[in-house]
Amino acid sequence: MLTMKCLILFYLLTLILHCSAEWCYQAQANYDDQCKGPELWKEVNAQCGNTRQSPVNIATKKTVVDGRLTPFNFTGYKNIFNGTIRNIGHSVVVDVAQNIMATVSRGFLGDTYKPIQFHFHWGTDVGAGSEHTIDGEQYPMELHIVHIKQRYNIIADALNDPSGIAALRFFFEESNSTNTNYDQLIQALRSIQYTKNITTIRNISISQFILSEDKMTKYYRYNGSLTTPNCSEAVVWTVFKNPIPLSREQLRAFPSQLKFSDGNPMVGVFRPVQPRNGRLVYRSSGQVVLASALLLFTSIITAFSLSHLN
Repeated sequence: MLTMKCLILFYLLTLILHCSAEWCYQAQANYDDQCKGPELWKEVNAQCGNTRQSPVNIATKKTVVDGRLTPFNFTGYKNIFNGTIRNIGHSVVVDVAQNIMATVSRGFLGDTYKPIQFHFHWGTDVGAGSEHTIDGEQYPMELHIVHIKQRYNIIADALNDPSGIAALRFFFEESNSTNTNYDQLIQALRSIQYTKNITTIRNISISQFILSEDKMTKYYRYNGSLTTPNCSEAVVWTVFKNPIPLSREQLRAFPSQLKFSDGNPMVGVFRPVQPRNGRLVYRSSGQVVLASALLLFTSIITAFSLSHLN
């Protein structure tokens, strides 16, 4: 009888430990057997095992041109605000002030969205660290700007909408020169080395951290999920083709200065690519539009020339 009680007690204790185990990236799971790495996230939240998960590998030859993927309309992205930057234990997050009234629309988003935060994913040193990949190539780092539909007040409401979140995603590449637009943010990393550290970066704009609008006409689009638990499949993903340049020293700053909640270096903070499960990835038709415009221009010139010959 005592043995049976002990077995029941052991089972309950095991169940409690199993349920209380937190999710983590593989770099953490390698030295902490109480946290669950990406392969086990579906045990933390069942949604992480669903069929529309992110990130994905984008096989460019299998993408489909969609003429509805027009250039975006950005408003308020150049407006200045004071942003809160936080170490959340598995990434660094910058909260976007809502009083700047920033929005993004068009680009076949189907609605108007407002940015609420942006965060980063990276690897070790300047090695592979992006979440999405292009033809199997993994970039050093990746930026996500998280938006929710303008009518929602909190992200929890957006998560109940299959297209409630629009994520704009940018790759980073190593450059020989420093990107001065990132100086203040990277300097702030020293003040948020440990989990729950928080500070303010002043007089910034969203636009300074991304590409100019003329370099954002080429992009990929697919429907997916959050890339961390709860892995909710409520995200319209836009993956921009052109990368943002950062120097080697700037790329190194993230893994070298930030710490996980257990004090170990914050490295390898990316989820591996997930199966597409038949989902199509679309690409913008910027080049097609350009060719059509050139053809139209040529036709006009030809017609004008002929009219003067008669």
